[in-house]
Amino acid sequence: MFRPFFVLILTLLTSGNFFFPTAIAMSPTLEVKSILITGATTGIGRNLAETLAARGYHVYGGARTDTEMKELDAISNITAIRLDVTKQDQVDSAVQRVRESGTGLYALVNNAGIGGGGPVLTTPVEDQTSVYKVNVEGVYRVTKAFAPLVIEAKGRITITGSVAGIISSSSYNAYSGSKHWIEAFTDGLAQEMKPFGVNVSVIEPGNYQSHIRRSSVLRAFDKVVAAGGEITKEMQKQYDQTAAYELSLKKPDEVSAAFIHALFSDQPLRRYVVTPNADSQKHTIGTKVQQLVQLNQWGPHAYSRDELIGMLDYWMKTLDEFSD
Repeated sequence: MFRPFFVLILTLLTSGNFFFPTAIAMSPTLEVKSILITGATTGIGRNLAETLAARGYHVYGGARTDTEMKELDAISNITAIRLDVTKQDQVDSAVQRVRESGTGLYALVNNAGIGGGGPVLTTPVEDQTSVYKVNVEGVYRVTKAFAPLVIEAKGRITITGSVAGIISSSSYNAYSGSKHWIEAFTDGLAQEMKPFGVNVSVIEPGNYQSHIRRSSVLRAFDKVVAAGGEITKEMQKQYDQTAAYELSLKKPDEVSAAFIHALFSDQPLRRYVVTPNADSQKHTIGTKVQQLVQLNQWGPHAYSRDELIGMLDYWMKTLDEFSD
């Protein structure tokens, strides 16, 4: 929980029902920014929550189970909050709790997401729907609910995208589609929030250590069991291999660093591509360039190579000046 020294003193002077963040808001000398992170229990969300908390920020960490909430509450400067982004009643309750705490809300980090989806010919529609309920509708639902609080603080909204929103594959079709939607959503939301003084950014990680792949396998196991089946040795082997792969990846410290810049820099960027190595960066940017060339292939108004290079030079100069 969030327990600075002065809060402990106030606790001794007040009732046992005292809510720590309220005291923080009441202090005339201490300004602590509160940030809400959805999906804060594992992976990128957990890494970011712990990073922010260690730096003295107050984090509302979204969790879905009692066990997860207990784990988050045990970390100094983190207040667990029950938040399944697919359930409007939980979203509404979370908003009410933040409002009643008196801390305000400086920033919203839309991080909750799941993997899944596959080849169109072999993947049930329900599998794609489940991905979109979390990765698309969940982001929309939470943003709509918490945006008024962030507007009051003239704060920040950040969203966890993915390089998969740029680079797609039949093996994760639905997931890529959901992250490509976030690209468009970020731009539209940024335009909407600009008059209110709220900046919007998307962080697009490559392959970093997380729990998203293991969670996808476990959901598939749940469906097998629900249908009366059993988890075979081969299926368990698949999970073990997935877990070994995820744990072999770099920890997402670099992703958290990008979030920190987006949340607190005086000149935050719209997009942050964060990759674990140069090859991944080359593949991501190269795919975007390929898409640019494809966009320019057809029609009477296509640009020449020199004109395209002129556009590139213009935007690199413009964005560099903006970032200085």
